[in-house]
Amino acid sequence: MVDDSKQTNSRILEAGALRAMAHPVRADLYEALSAFGPATATQLGQRLGESSGSTSYHLRQLAKHGLVREVEGRGTTRERWWERVPGGIDVSYYDHDDEASRVSAQMVARLWERSRAALLDDFQNNPETVGPEWYRASTLDTANFNATVDELRNVVRAWHDFDHTYLQPLRGREAEPGARRIQVHFNAFPLIDTQAPAPDTQATASQGD
Repeated sequence: MVDDSKQTNSRILEAGALRAMAHPVRADLYEALSAFGPATATQLGQRLGESSGSTSYHLRQLAKHGLVREVEGRGTTRERWWERVPGGIDVSYYDHDDEASRVSAQMVARLWERSRAALLDDFQNNPETVGPEWYRASTLDTANFNATVDELRNVVRAWHDFDHTYLQPLRGREAEPGARRIQVHFNAFPLIDTQAPAPDTQATASQGD
């Protein structure tokens, strides 16, 4: 599970950072900063329905692990601005050997997907707010197909190439007049069919490349 693209410098979260992120408020704060850009603790509290004291505390915990940071040259001593640290982060289950970290990785992934599902619901439930031009320019795509593990890796690599070419140049730049915040999803994974026979597997298997 990767946030904000699988990059060659994607950070694998260590146990402490995973535990810090595996908290509903902190995961929501991280996702809000990712989706909507820099904000103050007060603004984030209003967005998430939390007090500014609560969001300030949780932001500081995320900052201790290099997940968010203060925006340089912006804000005052009384009201700080926060942003997520640029770059992808990886919370893959199989990047960790201890059970506690694996459980934390699963929890973070679920919390992220909950936030993303809420954003998708907002889009689908408010077409008048989105407006016809932006609504028609958007798309929700699903593809279902049979594939080997190598073919699935090829699909994911193709997505990473697309991301590098078309999406990376758009990240982190100042918004132009008329621009809006956009979120892109791409999910590629094998479906689990509890009614189907288990696929043939070898006694030992490797994970990843």
